[in-house]
Amino acid sequence: MVVFGFLVIVLCLPLACNASVTPIPTPITFTPSGNIAPTGTPPPITSSTETPAPLPPAPPARTQISLQAELDYKTKRLQVQETITYTNHTEQTLNELVLAVDPNRYPDAFHLKELRWADGETVKEHTLENVKLNVPMPAPLLPNAMIGLQLIYELDLPGQSATLGYTARQINLGDWYPFIPPYRAGQGWLIHEPAPVGEYLVYDIADYMVEIKVTNAPSKLIIAASAPAEASGRPWRYHFEAARNFAWSASADYQILSKSAGQAQVTGYVFPEHLAAGRAAVDATADALTFYSSAFGGYPHRSLAVVEAEFADGMEYHGLYFLGQEYYAGYTNNPQNYLTAIAVHETAHQWWYGLVGNDQAAEPWLDESLCVYSERLYYETHYPHLLNWWWEFRVHRFEPSGWVNSTVYDYDQFRPYVNAVYLRGALFLEELRKQMGDQAFLAFLRDYAARGACRQVTSVDFFAALSQHTNLDLSELTARYFNSPIK
Repeated sequence: MVVFGFLVIVLCLPLACNASVTPIPTPITFTPSGNIAPTGTPPPITSSTETPAPLPPAPPARTQISLQAELDYKTKRLQVQETITYTNHTEQTLNELVLAVDPNRYPDAFHLKELRWADGETVKEHTLENVKLNVPMPAPLLPNAMIGLQLIYELDLPGQSATLGYTARQINLGDWYPFIPPYRAGQGWLIHEPAPVGEYLVYDIADYMVEIKVTNAPSKLIIAASAPAEASGRPWRYHFEAARNFAWSASADYQILSKSAGQAQVTGYVFPEHLAAGRAAVDATADALTFYSSAFGGYPHRSLAVVEAEFADGMEYHGLYFLGQEYYAGYTNNPQNYLTAIAVHETAHQWWYGLVGNDQAAEPWLDESLCVYSERLYYETHYPHLLNWWWEFRVHRFEPSGWVNSTVYDYDQFRPYVNAVYLRGALFLEELRKQMGDQAFLAFLRDYAARGACRQVTSVDFFAALSQHTNLDLSELTARYFNSPIK
């Protein structure tokens, strides 16, 4: 049993998108760590005595996205047939759909071949400018009405070490398909232009049906994905419900490590020279997944993939995250390093970004500051003797400044942006916790996760949930961290 501050934390039921609000967190216990052993293929999802997380309401309540992709491994060209079934959950009558097309920001990467409605009629007068595909409706789409869209396109993957691109031994496919972003009354479609720093895409919840074929590939090719493949063999097929996105990565060099975390399985995809560090990353991820499930509400999916990336830093997707190879290379055989800290940070994104969505361009603090503070909670519970080290290593040595509620467009360099949004955000949450007390603060985080499950939240939602757990006057505190009034 782990003592968390003054609160003893036991295993809770998983959160679902239609979960009711639980105002007070229950105590938490942790499952003992299991052994991690490399295997040649991803392990099957094993049964558990725990009740799986209930899924949100069935279609047509959520957008349905079907992707049939064929990758020519030799040429790095992807041919895709995509079908989107969209239900208008806004209270507005919509005259157009707007899709985010992230691959189009790379020169000669995205080639739209066909765009049709579900009945086969060609879409007329659509426009594709930078990352926005504007699709005029054949007739106004009333609230609660449904419409289908079919796209056929090709991707010539850029040769780059990035979330979308390839290197000599790795192909990464993050944000590789067009999707419909959330629509917010008074603002319209939540779609932005790319920024010099930070993430700019905003995701709604959807159900994914994905089929992947690969030609001209090494015989031992391994695919890491946001969800486990439904059966062994090829093509690879996936069904991923109530998710923000679907990402995948392919390599013939991956070594596979696995560990269970309650009802979920954590699978690490690591290059052979970093097996020890890969075990540590999987171990930290599994421990964090178990702990966050207890502290914030249960993880509603069956798997989480950890993929060693040949690009710097880490990057979250739903059900999968990339972790930069420099962290593996710099692993020090103990938790006093970036490998552990960033692994548990990216795991926290499965709640703050995955479960609880937000506008990552306009209000990135709503996921990033909470993920940094989740690191603090992890070290507090698992390595309390390292908590002072963590504060110095991750926060204080950078002497952070800037407004917590900055946007991704307020900075053109990474470090000042991180200092303001990530690190000052963690300092704000630490002061908030001290003023509220442990029990009220942790109850707030759990309540906030339940209220925001499968939704898009704003700062207003954050402070509205907070007001249910404290009567303190927080005006002086928020004035020091935020450059606009907090309601």
